[in-house]
Amino acid sequence: SINGKCFDWLLVSRRSCFRAGVRYYVRGIDSEGHAANFVETEQIVHYKGSKASFVQTRGSIPFFWSQRPNLKYKPKPQISKSVNHMDGFQRHFDSQIISYGKQMIVNLVNQKGSEKPLEQTFAKMVNSMANGMVRYIAFDFHKECSRMRWDRLQILMDQLTEQQDE
Repeated sequence: SINGKCFDWLLVSRRSCFRAGVRYYVRGIDSEGHAANFVETEQIVHYKGSKASFVQTRGSIPFFWSQRPNLKYKPKPQISKSVNHMDGFQRHFDSQIISYGKQMIVNLVNQKGSEKPLEQTFAKMVNSMANGMVRYIAFDFHKECSRMRWDRLQILMDQLTEQQDE
């Protein structure tokens, strides 16, 4: 109940059975385009007979890469050089568009240091795919929100406003 108005709010997460695994051991995608540790989360609001739903997905960056554990706190990501990334990448987003429609990608990885190549490769692949159903925004979450500056999330929200309204 908010402001005296009662409604039902349901939150449902569905984890994919493809490429499930623990962090650092399972990253990237397989040849069919299944992203590692993919989760679909749906929020459903039911109020006075009306329903609204919002679906958000998350998963590993959808190209071929790995991050093998070693003695370092955060192992360096390795992007595979021996495969055609675009085939699996395209399959991943074709499937996403069929299931969910227009895609708004929000990439929160660091845009410097060891994660920089991941962000650059992801942005390059989305641009080369040239699909009007897929939009990409990179937001360096750790940089922007360091020291508990959560108000900086407004920068991201401002970038997403138009697509959210759509």
